[in-house]
Formats: sequence, structure tokens, C-alpha cells
Amino acid sequence: MAKGNFGERLKREREMREVSLAEVTSGTRIGQRFLEALENEEWDKLPGGIFSRGFVRSIARYLGLNEEDLLSEFDMARGDQKMEAPAPYENRLPSPPKWIPAVALVALVAVLAGFIYAGRYGWRRYSEYRSTHLSGAANNSSAGGSTKTPDKLELTVSTSVPSHVRILADSQILLDADVMPGDIHHFSAVQEFQINAADGAALHLELNGRPITSRAALGTSSRSSATIVLGQKDLRPPNDGTARP
Repeated sequence: MAKGNFGERLKREREMREVSLAEVTSGTRIGQRFLEALENEEWDKLPGGIFSRGFVRSIARYLGLNEEDLLSEFDMARGDQKMEAPAPYENRLPSPPKWIPAVALVALVAVLAGFIYAGRYGWRRYSEYRSTHLSGAANNSSAGGSTKTPDKLELTVSTSVPSHVRILADSQILLDADVMPGDIHHFSAVQEFQINAADGAALHLELNGRPITSRAALGTSSRSSATIVLGQKDLRPPNDGTARP
């Protein structure tokens, strides 16, 4: 695909629908600078990888275009960009000692072992955190049917796919950034949380250790994002004993 075809088509489709860049940004949570970079085919200004393809998919969904067709055109347009081969460099330095690769391998193994240990330690701490809060909630519910309201709300947020998430606690913004799979965030509030996500179906929420089993169509609209509000009322157990918004 010749340079300019993808960006021109994207811009033409948007203008045909009389949609401004600001409206696309509001509806997809994609920064305007990234939208302009796509329309101008300025690939070096995009994050690359699955994020750029995710941008194209979100824009196609928002404008009502075929996602796979637009992704194919995007891949073809990016594939036309040829990297200039660097000039050959003649290494005149003497060969390094043979023991250096062995030391580097040992260092790499040590670093990997450290990452594995840190991951296991973090998961153990998270499991202990969940176990403590879940057991505390069970004890409160079994102690003569007590309905005492907790002093504060504790929210745990994670996601199964990259998603832009915005968290407000008592009207104060605590998070407004992209959340990657595997990231686990904890927040505290006194009265309520407001959660907004670009892809609500991939969002996992726990309120005071209780999973939120129903999310009110977060992110299902292609032209606007929904917001879910969680507060003290959501800690009251329904008939099935689980918290829900």
C-alpha cells in the first residue's frame, strides 16, 4: 500500500461521519496525538506492538468500519516502511576473553531467579491479603447476622487485556492510565469509587475482598464509555451472598 493511503482513508471515513478528533478521543480514550499520528502515518509517534493495533481496532469499532479490513490496511501500510540498513562496521577491537560470556550467563540466570522469586513473593502477599479480607468478611456475616458498615472501602482492580482505566475515590482521581494484564492495583475510599474502563468486559473488581460479579455494561458502547459506581451499599450481601453493583 502506498504511503498516505491508510491515513487518508482513515481521515476521510472520520470526516464523512462528521466526527472530530476530539470526539474520537472522548469515545475511544485514545490520545489525540496518536489519532493524528495514524492519520498522518507517523509511525514513530505510536507506541507500537499490540497497542497500535488496539488503537486501530477501537477506531474502526467507533466509526462503524470493518475491524479486520482496517487492521489489514494498517499492517500493509506499516510494512511498506523500510528500515535503512546501517552501514557495515568493521570491528578492529580484539576478541573479548572467553570467560566473559560465562559470567554474563551466570548474571542472567541470577536476574531471572530474582524475578521469579519476586513474582512468587508478590503473589503470596496478594493471596494472604485476599484470604485475610475474605475471612474477615465471612466472620462479620456469621457473627449473629451483624450488618456493621466497614470504616472504609478497599478496591482491587486488574484486567485480562490492556485497557485504559480511570479510578476516582471520593471524587479524587487515583488512577488514569493504561493497565496491563497481570497488574494489580489497590485503592481505599470512605464513601464510594467511580470506575471507568475502555474495555469493561476484561475488568476484574473486588470490593473489600468480595468479587463484583456484575458490571453494568462498562465500555460496551462504541461511542461513549460507561461508569460504574461502588459504595457501602454494594457490601450488603444479596440472596446469593455475593456483592454486586
